[in-house]
Amino acid sequence: MELNADFDSRVVVHSDQTEWVPSPMPGVDRRMLDRIGGEVARATTIVRYAPGSAFSEHTHTGGEEFIVLSGVFQDEHGDFPEGTYVRNPPTSAHTPGSAPGCVIFVKLWQFDMDDRTQFRKTMADELGEATQGVATAELHRDAREVVTYHHLAPGAVLSKSAEGGLEMLVIDGAISEGGDDLVINSWLRLPTGSNLVATAGADGAKVWIKTGHLPFAQAPNT
Repeated sequence: MELNADFDSRVVVHSDQTEWVPSPMPGVDRRMLDRIGGEVARATTIVRYAPGSAFSEHTHTGGEEFIVLSGVFQDEHGDFPEGTYVRNPPTSAHTPGSAPGCVIFVKLWQFDMDDRTQFRKTMADELGEATQGVATAELHRDAREVVTYHHLAPGAVLSKSAEGGLEMLVIDGAISEGGDDLVINSWLRLPTGSNLVATAGADGAKVWIKTGHLPFAQAPNT
């Protein structure tokens, strides 16, 4: 399967306007944003766990990172409430589920295969002081990518180079960028060489951004 697999094109997905698609596990549904591969795939997805649902234990051969958008994600490593950012590198394993239910934004098979750094962070706790209405947290940095989280005051402008590509997920509020109005759970991907110029709406915005990673995009095991 290929979905939004042309990394040289700008892509906007208003995910709340798309249908939920059942996963192989009962009670776990998905909204696919981009994908290369079948059930094992390089994938960017919003996943919804119904209360009491779970996946069987599995190993993340290609790594997994996710943000908890609502509810509480759970596994044998603990409870991960809304606003948590998690990186589970290649070879890590867990048994994910959610007693109360949750929604997560998750990226699979997008790690350096030698990466073994595993962590969780509460994104808001990492924010620095605001500059011109934008507070920024650097969540992760390596030779392939930089992952950040931003709070924008109403009308604030966030400008960022997309060298190596850029993805942005709107977590709260609204953003205007490149003629598109992005709201909660809207996802933007810019090709390498672009520039992001995003203006927050009247209620401000909270956004997650990853840059630099698109040149490394490939299907699993290739």
